[in-house]
Amino acid sequence: MARDTQTPLDKEIERAARDAEPQVEEFEDELQSPDDAQDALEAIEAEADADNIVEADSEALTARVEELEQRLAETRDQALRAAAETQNVRRRSEQEVDKARKFALEKFVKELLPVVDSLEKALEAMQEEASDAHREGVSMTLKMQLDALKKFGVEVVDPQGEPFDPQYHEAMAMVPNPELDPNTVMEVIQKGYLLNDRLVRPAMVVVSQAAK
Repeated sequence: MARDTQTPLDKEIERAARDAEPQVEEFEDELQSPDDAQDALEAIEAEADADNIVEADSEALTARVEELEQRLAETRDQALRAAAETQNVRRRSEQEVDKARKFALEKFVKELLPVVDSLEKALEAMQEEASDAHREGVSMTLKMQLDALKKFGVEVVDPQGEPFDPQYHEAMAMVPNPELDPNTVMEVIQKGYLLNDRLVRPAMVVVSQAAK
């Protein structure tokens, strides 16, 4: 009988080798075939492409958001401008309506002023021989006319003794007068009238000037 020459150490090494063989086989089993490796490579590349696509999509989305924000700002600006223009048109329309309402009677007032002038001249021309009832009747008629005109915004311009104002007065003559300051209304030939602060007829006046 042949003698077993293996030492315990050799046996231990052999046992370790046998234990390692299944592990190597298991590792080899885990290795993929060439097709599997190609699939894995393609999967990695696809994942990388997907990341690139996601990044590209993100950039495109950001650009789109910026574009929409700009368009929104432009639309908001246009809307504000349109609202402001609408408000201006409404304000102008209201002013025009108010002006038309205030001055619709201007032509009618101009037609009534000669009647007032005639009543004033008739009252001034009445002598002592005129009866009190006659004078009172003319005076009351004149007052009623003036009150009616005042009710609709008509005011009298009677600048006797006031400084001459070319906006409201029309100088018919200039007379030297050392007792008055130059450009003072000495005499009112015909009274002027305003309708809602707008001149309907200027006052016709005589203006003083410095004595020569």
